[in-house]
Amino acid sequence: MQHVYDVTIIGGGPAGLYSAFYSGLRGLKTKLLESQPQLGGKVLLYPEKLIWDIGGHPPVLGEQFVKQLIEQAKTFDPTILTGTKVDLIERHNDIFVIHTAAGEKHYSKTVLLAVGGGIISPQKLTLEGAEKYEMSNLHYTVQSYKRFVDKDIIISGGGNAAIDWAVELSPIAKSVTIVYRKENLSAHEATVQEALDAGVRIECNTTITKLSANIDKTAIQLVTCENTITKQSYTRQIDEVIVSHGYSREASLAFDEAIAIPKKDDYYVEGKATGETAQPGIFAAGDILSFDGKINLLLGTFQDAANAVNSIKTYLEPTAYRHGMVSSHNELFKEKNRSIIEKQFAPAH
Repeated sequence: MQHVYDVTIIGGGPAGLYSAFYSGLRGLKTKLLESQPQLGGKVLLYPEKLIWDIGGHPPVLGEQFVKQLIEQAKTFDPTILTGTKVDLIERHNDIFVIHTAAGEKHYSKTVLLAVGGGIISPQKLTLEGAEKYEMSNLHYTVQSYKRFVDKDIIISGGGNAAIDWAVELSPIAKSVTIVYRKENLSAHEATVQEALDAGVRIECNTTITKLSANIDKTAIQLVTCENTITKQSYTRQIDEVIVSHGYSREASLAFDEAIAIPKKDDYYVEGKATGETAQPGIFAAGDILSFDGKINLLLGTFQDAANAVNSIKTYLEPTAYRHGMVSSHNELFKEKNRSIIEKQFAPAH
């Protein structure tokens, strides 16, 4: 049998990554399993969006924030496996057996669920042949603003993400047009007004009905749109197409019959602010966890993670301190602090 870990964290987004750091801080033997090839969770969808609402932290790009989270998570050398999709969790006496889609088994004394909203994937444009343009100028997320400089852009979608991208791209693009199938956008009014003030063209009751390729068939050159009420169509030349129709969620994680955890909306785990669930040994943190007073922001995610890990520590060691010691007085950081200070004040050569 493989090594048995004190805690296995399922999910490598902000909740899982901070939990990995904090569990190391509390001296727990830790493993983290992430289904995607990369760590970072939903933040990876918005690598160039600025994150403002992290306490004491200046605005930081999503991509940089993920890098910092990963570096922090590795502080105490947890075992981290990406591309590892968990299908089933079983309980054998005091040990949880975690089964993966690849047929592997992982063994752990506790499990920390940090799977957020599940495995998400963008809802694709349902037009024949659209997939062939995904490697050129059909986008389901904005990875880099540079490619949109001085371009004519059309964005399909009326939610907050679509409008946010329109606002952020409008200063660098030649033009930005939003098309939305309904009569009114579903984004926040203030953001919609910001888009209008930035010169974004908004066309409601409008859908994309056809994509036409350039002469060498490698990219979209023309987009045909139709008014859903009048049925009138028009075709315009375009450089880049962004589709923001939301995300589908795969909630494939299952438990054996011996593990019963109440859920909210058939997905989110009902629990406590301490990260405890109704099932002893299974804890949760981040978006997956539902409780009264929940804060669905990054700052709430970090508190969830710390609370869950502290609960795990006392579950495994009932006489342990309920909370971890602050870093300024924690023996674990003395050597690390000394190394950082020495580098900071080392004489320049």
